[in-house]
Amino acid sequence: MRVVDITLKGNEQISALVNITNRYPFTIQLRQGRYIVDGKSILGVCSLDRSKPITVEIYSDHCETLIEDLMQLSNRHDA
Repeated sequence: MRVVDITLKGNEQISALVNITNRYPFTIQLRQGRYIVDGKSILGVCSLDRSKPITVEIYSDHCETLIEDLMQLSNRHDA
C-alpha cells in the first residue's frame, strides 16, 4: 500500500481526481479523519471537506504514474 496526501480546491479538481482514479485497476481509498470513501466515487469524494488535506491510500506497489498524476492535480490552482 502507498499513501499520498493531497488537497482539492474546486469541483474541477474533484472531477479530475475521479477521472484519474478510474483509469487504474487497483483499489484507491480516500481518508479524512475517521471517514473513508472510494476514490473512484464522485459522490464519495464530494462528501469530503475540501478545506482539509485528504489522504489517498493506494492498494498497489506499482503506482508511480498514479502518484505523479495526483501530485500534478494537487498542485493545480484552478478553483
